[in-house]
Order: sequence, then structure tokens, then C-alpha cells
Amino acid sequence: MRGFGAEDLIDCYARGVFPMAEGRDDPRIYLLDPDERGVLPLDGFHISRSLARTVRKDLYQVGIDECFEQVVQGCAEPAPGREETWINSGILTLYSELHRLGYAHSVECWAGGELVGGLYGVALGGAFFGESMFSRRRDASKVALVHLVARLRAGGYVLLDTQFTTEHLERFGAETIPRTDYKTLLSRALAKDADFFAMPDEISGAQALQSSTHTS
Repeated sequence: MRGFGAEDLIDCYARGVFPMAEGRDDPRIYLLDPDERGVLPLDGFHISRSLARTVRKDLYQVGIDECFEQVVQGCAEPAPGREETWINSGILTLYSELHRLGYAHSVECWAGGELVGGLYGVALGGAFFGESMFSRRRDASKVALVHLVARLRAGGYVLLDTQFTTEHLERFGAETIPRTDYKTLLSRALAKDADFFAMPDEISGAQALQSSTHTS
């Protein structure tokens, strides 16, 4: 997409549009505005009891914005059940620029100094647009998601956009809503003044769980 830069991408998010590529080796980038959108209600985030135990054990050291580009590259790696991803070199360049501008953030899980999982997304007003996540160790991306939700709740965010829903995300409470409803939620969220750094960069699993209201 010639001439398309970070500021253009921010404008797209504000309009409810997001970019994707057909695959990591396809240089083209497309803009999507689907009829239905996935959202994960922050006041209905659901954590299983087994995951809560994992989070509480602090098996992973969780950090914020420590290696953004490595997280995006991790999300682009082939994985079982996901041999192809939508993240190409153009996507990496765009989101790295958003990160330098302070709009894009990553949550990382570390074990013994090794990056073992994480996620990244874009923060705008009171909305956070989750882009992708990855795991190299059991439950690492899930732990990162719990820490993300804790941070969003603490910072006053009101919308966590997942773009689409999957069976995996539905376990956390994600749901699909019509585009018109999404645009209404987005408009309200963009009017908010949220703070991604309302929490310290590193918090314990117990602190992260304090923002979780549903377990089973």
C-alpha cells in the first residue's frame, strides 16, 4: 500500500478499519471493515480457575514494551494450527512506527531471560485494538492477556477490540457484535482519556488477577 504510513493507520483505527496481509510473504496490505466485529468486554473478562492458578504462580516474568518488534515477529512465526499469518514486513514496519509514536504496545512473557510469549496491539483513547499473540511455552499468551486486561481496566479503557472471535477468545468472554454496534462502542471509547501506564510496568500475577471478576 504505497504512501500509507503510521498516521494513516491511526486514522483507520479511529474509523473502525484495520489492516491485514494475505500472508507473511505477500507485500500487499488490505484494509478491512467487516460486517461483524469481535470484542472482549472488559467488565466480563472470564478466567478459568486453572489459568488463575497459573497466573498466580508467576511462572513467567511479565513486562511491557520491552521488545515490541520481537513480539510482532513472534506473532508472525508459524505455529501448530497456524502455519500462515497475516503479518508481513510492511505490517511490522507500520506497527513498529506506531510503537515509536507511543500508540502500539506489547506485553511480554519471559522465562529465564527468554521471550516465551506475548501480544501486541494499538491504544487510542479508551480503546485497545488487540492485534495478535503467540506462545512458545504453555499458557504464555494467556498470561499476557490476563495482564493486559488488568492494565486496561486500571487505565480506564472501555473497549478491547479483538477484530474477530475464535473459540479460544470466547473462553475469555469474547463476543461478536454487528458493525453498527461496534462503531457506537468505538465512538464512546475514543472520547475517553485512558492511561496504558496507570499500572507499573511489572506487576505480579496476584495483582493482575485483582482485575478479573469471573473464574470457573
